[in-house]
Amino acid sequence: MTIRQALTQATDALEHAHVPDPSRDAALLLADVTGMPSLELFLHGQQALTSQQEQRFASLLLSRTSRKPLQYLLGIQYFYGLPFAVDERVLIPRPETEILCELTLKLLRNTPSLKILDLCTGSGAIAVVMKREIPIASVTATDISGDALVVAASNAMRNNASIRFLKGDLFDPIAGERFDCILSNPPYIETCVCHTLQAEVQFEPILALDGGADGLDYYRRIARNAASHLNPGGLLCMEIGDTQAEAVYNLLSIEGQFENIEIHKDLGRFDRVVIAHAASFPT
Repeated sequence: MTIRQALTQATDALEHAHVPDPSRDAALLLADVTGMPSLELFLHGQQALTSQQEQRFASLLLSRTSRKPLQYLLGIQYFYGLPFAVDERVLIPRPETEILCELTLKLLRNTPSLKILDLCTGSGAIAVVMKREIPIASVTATDISGDALVVAASNAMRNNASIRFLKGDLFDPIAGERFDCILSNPPYIETCVCHTLQAEVQFEPILALDGGADGLDYYRRIARNAASHLNPGGLLCMEIGDTQAEAVYNLLSIEGQFENIEIHKDLGRFDRVVIAHAASFPT
């Protein structure tokens, strides 16, 4: 089978399986198999695949037609320009979360010394970006999933970022500690909606998706406890679902421990990030 034949057959199979961008995925999978950049495949269309390459490509294609995420098949996702290993143990980092990092970095860059906490770290993407962009910062990341922390630690090593990873539920591992900034992209999908999500999302860990009956369980707990782990004036920065801005704003307001609560939109003009400052007096 030639490269051109493989691409044609794969594109047809992926299209039949309703994969969103079949030609792109076919090229990326074949590029992974051949070690050839995807754009160069079309310049070598008559080149024959080896039997080993055909078998490997067929296996990847079968998994992709079952809607297993492309990122899991390739084993990598780029986030904020950095490579992150991903598999079924962690949520795939999304471009929307880059907005959370970007906004937080703008507020922190001129701070002389920093202690940063990343809750529900998953793949470690947020924590790694913070450490890479602000090398002087001391970064701690927590997650309830030991499997996720294994992936996160490998990503920190891959990206030469020194981070303290702790296993536990939200603030449990850092009792008594305070930070200058707390970030989180917590689970925020309503339980009843989880099974209706895109087929690819069904492969991602439910622990990283399910935010309870109304999707707000983690925000309630963070709003209730974050101030006691922030220095006066410290930042709380969280990603939110695009319909949750008012609810999360109200949760933070009701606690009475936060000031200057702001909602920021993503590039699609959807509400995506909430930023609040801990009250300027100790809690």
